[in-house]
Amino acid sequence: MLLQDKCVLVTGGSRGIGRAIVEKFIAEGAKVAFTFIGSVEAAEAVAQNSGERVVSIHADVADHARAQIVVEEVAHKFGRLDVLINNAGITRDNLILRMSEAQWDEVMAANLKGAFNYTKAAAKIMLKQRSGCFIHISSIVGIHGNAGQSNYAASKAGLIAFSHSIARELASRNIRSNVVAPGFIATEMTAALPEAELKKWTENIPLGRAGQAEEVAELCAFLASDKSRYITAQVIGIDGGMK
Repeated sequence: MLLQDKCVLVTGGSRGIGRAIVEKFIAEGAKVAFTFIGSVEAAEAVAQNSGERVVSIHADVADHARAQIVVEEVAHKFGRLDVLINNAGITRDNLILRMSEAQWDEVMAANLKGAFNYTKAAAKIMLKQRSGCFIHISSIVGIHGNAGQSNYAASKAGLIAFSHSIARELASRNIRSNVVAPGFIATEMTAALPEAELKKWTENIPLGRAGQAEEVAELCAFLASDKSRYITAQVIGIDGGMK
């Protein structure tokens, strides 16, 4: 299997793209821990039938001290940490003149500070191992922007620059860092959009459909595997040609 015995931590793994990543990685032979907030039942549903190869951990990624504890616990349980996927993220959409300071700060804390928290903690372990892989889930919005999402776009663009920087810092220790930038992906979040808005989005996609979370997970599995060992400091779009 592509990820046989790889030890992986995914932030925000109980739903959407994060859940698809967890399930794909388990299917490919990895041992996976994932963080979640919110529904314990949703987390348990992901973890069921996988035995000790999957661990769910309740944690707010914006909590710096908690991140250190989580990463150390995962590395101790699995014996090492090969892959960190910074997937956790939120939206607090609003036009700039209506956006509150809290809406800006909440998105930055979850989407960007969260990645810093977990990357810093995981890097300490990977440096000792002299190997590791970071995958950061950004967005096409982080490349092109989107009206009403200046906070989200800024956080996802920051994630790209963050990844480029740590790729250069850690490459000498055989640690890679890449970004996956999904376009319009069908998840619980997009399912709540009005039909007219869904139609507007898909009209701008040359392949004519929304992407599936499983397709993002397949790309992440390749980037986490040894087949991508010469790929680092890259941003890989998965958007059906959407611009």
